[in-house]
Amino acid sequence: MPKHGKKYRAVAEKIDLARQYEPREAIALAKESSTTKFDATVELHIRTGVDPRHADQQVRDVVVLPHGLGKTVRVLVFAQGEAAKLARDAGADAVADDDDMIKKIQDGWTDFDVAISTPDMMSKAGSLGRVLGPRGLMPNPKAGTVVPENDLERAITEAKAGRVEFRVDKTANIHVSVGKVSFDDDKLYDNMAVLVDAITKARPPAAKGTYLRRMTLTTTMGPGIKVDPVQAQSMRLPD
Repeated sequence: MPKHGKKYRAVAEKIDLARQYEPREAIALAKESSTTKFDATVELHIRTGVDPRHADQQVRDVVVLPHGLGKTVRVLVFAQGEAAKLARDAGADAVADDDDMIKKIQDGWTDFDVAISTPDMMSKAGSLGRVLGPRGLMPNPKAGTVVPENDLERAITEAKAGRVEFRVDKTANIHVSVGKVSFDDDKLYDNMAVLVDAITKARPPAAKGTYLRRMTLTTTMGPGIKVDPVQAQSMRLPD
């Protein structure tokens, strides 16, 4: 069991571990309980009722958070010819359109947060699975990161604006960032409302019983705050 410092213990004492907080209260408490010197990330952890061992109970989708994540998102695009030019014009930070860039990634370069590919370049992107796969950077149609040339601009813009992917892990949990501690409460509320709504809509038809069972809001290195899942699913969406 890790030992926590005085600051952590002092803020943790303000949290009632037996209570499920209303979303706005949980957000305020999460911000108050952040003790890092840097601008910590606010994260939502959800325990679902799906059985991830079954293919028909997978939960995976993408959502654009209205206020982004409070960080610069670096985008790499696998494209060639006119599509490569379009990607650069749309603001891609790097474009893998030749063997030199492919080799650079093969050698371990992953100085980007999101990788997008046109369908005709997926064979080259796929050959980099050993590097991209473990880091969650492999372009994937389900994640909206394999797009036709005429959709590149939208995909790049959304990735930079706060588009996040959520997926259930092997233990039936979903872990997603909703912003930074420096965000005001309303922005964190809006992001959380849009995220929970998207996850709710992504419920697999084969899922039985209660879908969203437990929710915990936390900050980087901060204590967990239980959120009432019923109230979270009733959050007001931004206009």
